[in-house]
Amino acid sequence: MRFLSSGQPLGVNSGTMWTLALWVFPLLFKFSLAVLPAKPENISCIFYFDKNMNCTWSPEEGIGDTNYTVRLTYSFGKKSCTEQVTKAPCSFPRSCLIPPDICTVEVEAQNGDGNTKSDTTRWNLDHIMKTEPPIILSMNPISHQMFQIWWKPREKIPIYPLRCTLRFRAVNSTHWKEVSFEDRNKVYNLTGLQVFTEYVIALRFRTNESRFWSNWSQEKTGVTMEEVPHILDLWRVVGPASVDGARKVVLLWKKAKGAPILERTLGYNIQYFAENSTNLTEINNVTNRQYELLLTGQTHYVSVTSFNFLGQSQEAVLRIPAAHEETIQCIRDMQARLAEPLLVVEWESSIPEVDSWMVEWLPETAESEFSALSWESVSHVTNWTIEQDKLKPFLCYNISVYPVLGQEVGQPYTVQAYAKEGAPSEGPRTWVENIGLKTATVVWEEIPKSKRMGFINNYTIFCQAEGEKEFSKTVNSQVLQYNLESLTRRTSYTVWVVANTGAGGTNGKTINFRTWSVSVVEIILLTSLVGGGLLFLSIFTVKSGLKKPNRLTHLCCPDVPNPAESSLATWIEDDFKRKSSPKESDNPGNTEDRILKPCSIPADLIDKLVVNFENFLEVLSTEEARKGQESILGGEANEYVTSPSRPDCPPGESFKRPPATEVIPGDTHNQCLGMTEETYTEFNEQLLSSGQSPGPESLSEERPPNPYLKNSVTTREFLVHGNIPEHTKREI
Repeated sequence: MRFLSSGQPLGVNSGTMWTLALWVFPLLFKFSLAVLPAKPENISCIFYFDKNMNCTWSPEEGIGDTNYTVRLTYSFGKKSCTEQVTKAPCSFPRSCLIPPDICTVEVEAQNGDGNTKSDTTRWNLDHIMKTEPPIILSMNPISHQMFQIWWKPREKIPIYPLRCTLRFRAVNSTHWKEVSFEDRNKVYNLTGLQVFTEYVIALRFRTNESRFWSNWSQEKTGVTMEEVPHILDLWRVVGPASVDGARKVVLLWKKAKGAPILERTLGYNIQYFAENSTNLTEINNVTNRQYELLLTGQTHYVSVTSFNFLGQSQEAVLRIPAAHEETIQCIRDMQARLAEPLLVVEWESSIPEVDSWMVEWLPETAESEFSALSWESVSHVTNWTIEQDKLKPFLCYNISVYPVLGQEVGQPYTVQAYAKEGAPSEGPRTWVENIGLKTATVVWEEIPKSKRMGFINNYTIFCQAEGEKEFSKTVNSQVLQYNLESLTRRTSYTVWVVANTGAGGTNGKTINFRTWSVSVVEIILLTSLVGGGLLFLSIFTVKSGLKKPNRLTHLCCPDVPNPAESSLATWIEDDFKRKSSPKESDNPGNTEDRILKPCSIPADLIDKLVVNFENFLEVLSTEEARKGQESILGGEANEYVTSPSRPDCPPGESFKRPPATEVIPGDTHNQCLGMTEETYTEFNEQLLSSGQSPGPESLSEERPPNPYLKNSVTTREFLVHGNIPEHTKREI
């Protein structure tokens, strides 16, 4: 075992030390966690006359359970008053406050861990006194430009003089003007006011030594006294002169700048006369603020006055120049710009003597020029400003400045301006022209001024091919079309135009178009080639026809057989003449013999007329076909051939009837002709032997045969098939 130098065992001493440490450590820990309240600072006190005194400090409220004790000593330290509060402010009753006096204030903050005191502050009650707002008793106008104001404090204040501040403004204004004064009699005369104008006033005051003003009193209104009207602000609009120099002049007038707002006017009187003339024209009791005059081409002077119950205003005189008078023109340049919150118009003058100007502004889309026209006179400056709020937004204004030299008004200079711009309310109307293979022209119209909402700075043309990325091009506001180039043929495109102002842009309607697959040049070239080929072929054909005219004639105009010259026509004609010649020779001069006499028609006449008609047509068609073929081939013989279906008429033989002496028995060709002739002869005999007439329809004069009917068939037999039904036979 180890021992200390004192002879005590080392282990016993260590245990005692640890016990002591464990007992002291909580105390030390508790002491380290203790937080005293913050020291109150920035103590401020206000003495409300006839009420109390309030004191504040910072911080106004402590952390945790913190209480404040405020000690006030008064009567120059002889008496004291204490108040307990949990946070600022603290109020002391009026009984502890007897001015004039100097008081002290001390604030002590306390919590569970301790307390903290502030510094002691000293307060002179006269310096921290604050009164209630005063009462305005009356506001009487005692002249055209003055009010007499009576007032009093709410409290009975024995301290004089009192320092006062009076503020006033016109009813239609938001700008207050203030005047300060010392008052002992509680009355004040407010001067420098406008005539017949309503004003609003308010008053506050303080004692001469106090640094705290009372609150403003309740506002009171009054109207200054009325007088005769002020001089008018007169302007005119001169119309174009007619042939004889007469012109229409519209007079416009308004209250001059600075005239009383409440100024009452009963009417207006107008006088005018021509220069170098004594004839004065008067127009009285005009109630409107504009009047139209019809003046001659001479120089005229016009004056307008207003009147009320108190009298008449001074004359506002205006000179109307002659119709063809040259007036001064001295404004070289003018521009308008925005300078928030104003619109500023500036100009340059070339005549230094001119120092008066008349500024005129009018919305460009105004329906009535005179009702919307505004004007204002400026002097000794070459600029004019107006608040943007007094102009309508998104409307274009025409602003004109007239130089005025004495009574002479010069030529105006006009610019356009917007008080506020916006994006156009609609885009430009767009269409596409001159569509070609790789080009097209995009055309658009200007947006109406009423829908522009600002100045159009430029246009942006957008174009996009189907399935591809769009591209754009910007042009200035003077350009109204754009040529698209390097397009792809036979491709669909979409275009639109955007009109841009300083505030933004608006898209126009989207237009779709498709480029051509063939250009006009290609169409013209192809047409030229085809036309040239046809022309060359025509020339070659004509040239060949001139060398061989017969071939060209037969190719273009083949010969058509004349029925009158055919062999069949000759045969029928000869046979007809042979049958009819005996009667004609016996009685050549008797016309009655030419008329067919009535005779009875045999019952089988129809059957004989149509017999073998079908076979005869076959023969005739075959012969015509052969004859036409020979004609085309250039042959001169036009012979008819017999039908191959006719066994009794061999093909290749002509229908020309041979002479009677040459009839050979057994000849099939002659037999065919003989059968036809025999049938024809039998029909004539039956017709002549009959003594009954078939009717009035059968009577006709005997005339020469029609050449177109010479090869008509006169007789025909019907070949009826043996197996045809009986009812069919009866119908035939």
